[in-house]
Amino acid sequence: MKKLFKLILILSLFSLNSSQIFAAEKVDYLKTDWSFKGLFGKFDRATLQRGYQVYTEVCASCHSMKYLSYRNLSEEGGPEFSEAAAKAIAASFEVKDGPNADGEMFTRPGKLSDKFVMPYDNVKAAQAANGGAYPPDMSVLVKARGGGVDYIYSLLQGYEDPPSGVTLDDGVYYNKYMYGNKIRMAAPLSDGIVEYGDGTNASVEQMSKDVTTFLMWAAEPHLEARHQMGFKAIVYLIILTILVYFSMKKIWSRVESEV
Repeated sequence: MKKLFKLILILSLFSLNSSQIFAAEKVDYLKTDWSFKGLFGKFDRATLQRGYQVYTEVCASCHSMKYLSYRNLSEEGGPEFSEAAAKAIAASFEVKDGPNADGEMFTRPGKLSDKFVMPYDNVKAAQAANGGAYPPDMSVLVKARGGGVDYIYSLLQGYEDPPSGVTLDDGVYYNKYMYGNKIRMAAPLSDGIVEYGDGTNASVEQMSKDVTTFLMWAAEPHLEARHQMGFKAIVYLIILTILVYFSMKKIWSRVESEV
């Protein structure tokens, strides 16, 4: 009995400390209006297309998206580029293939069936090019980070000079939304770093929202279908509840009349 009491006491103290640590680390992230939030949420196609542009021109030089294929860019529920546009995007990349008849590897233009081209050949090459840090794959990054889209959106805008008393090593930057406030990645975005084809002003805030939306789609490509299924399920349950209610009411009315 004493052992059980001690175990309960230890678990209680551990839970209390964990909750205190979590509360201490809780951060108020920047907020924005996400079109895909809520029961009827949908991805904005123009936002997804701009987000892909930001990823390609800014992020893809370091971060991979190994679970995406170029054909996904034209599929329903995603950026929905035309098939011709998606083929042109794929063809703009050189893909290593082979071996050929001579047993040698070769490069060719990308095809819709190809996965997104990786920026580095392997993990060691990525670390060597980034001062020992490994740029994480972005395919499911939104789901892998606490805070989700709000965290990524805030992180991209959270670079600032360190407060007094905080010293940073070479190649380390201060970001108020990063865990521990220290990050090896320099600020990737600056106003006008990309030129949007639709004329949208490429501010840091706008690019942060666009690329974060694109990353959300990459992590949940079937989000819209899931929302539609959830809505249908709710309607079905409401109708079923009404039918059950009236059925039970009719049954009990007969019982009361017999009494």
